[in-house]
Amino acid sequence: MGEQRQEFERELEAIEAKVIELFAMVAEDLPGATDALLSGNSEVIKTLIEREQAIDALYPEIEGMANREILLQAPVASDLRFLLSVLRIVPELERSHDLVVQIATRANHILSDDLSPRCRGLVERMGNLASGMWRQAVDSWYQRDRSIAAKLAERDDEMNELYASLVAELASGRMALPVTMEMTLVARFYERLGAHAVNIARRVVYLAGSNTPPNAPDG
Repeated sequence: MGEQRQEFERELEAIEAKVIELFAMVAEDLPGATDALLSGNSEVIKTLIEREQAIDALYPEIEGMANREILLQAPVASDLRFLLSVLRIVPELERSHDLVVQIATRANHILSDDLSPRCRGLVERMGNLASGMWRQAVDSWYQRDRSIAAKLAERDDEMNELYASLVAELASGRMALPVTMEMTLVARFYERLGAHAVNIARRVVYLAGSNTPPNAPDG
């Protein structure tokens, strides 16, 4: 029985390591996506797309590992909380990195010179805020820190305010229509990245011992 438990714990540790790897890719790539958008750095885009392919392979692997442990080990208590949290969080990580790539690839559709100064400033602020939120989301998971959820909810309010400001700037007609349309998508991508960070932190509240499951993800 002891050997079986040790093997199970090794499997849980392997799953945790792969989840941390996914977290790291989202958090590390987000600043580069903003830079690519504002500078037109195509090398960043190439790197992000390669990372996306790695995530597309890692994501189903983690899900398979977690599902297998649930079926074979019938875990209870904290082990079950962990595996269920992994199954909830991994899709959010995959979707979040996809948003990162979508932001970066907008550099292929617009030139940074096409953006108004106010638009550039708002995008930079949204990028910095999203990057900070994701660093906190990583810490929340890694440290099982329940307190970060409330902090991220406050920062998400700030993201929503920046989103509203950027949409207002885009509606002002200062930029060409194609650019405005692309940047409307970018604004939405940053807003969703903030929401995903909040969702993940809420999951950590459940993982760390709350008896109340977190709210369903916003999408």
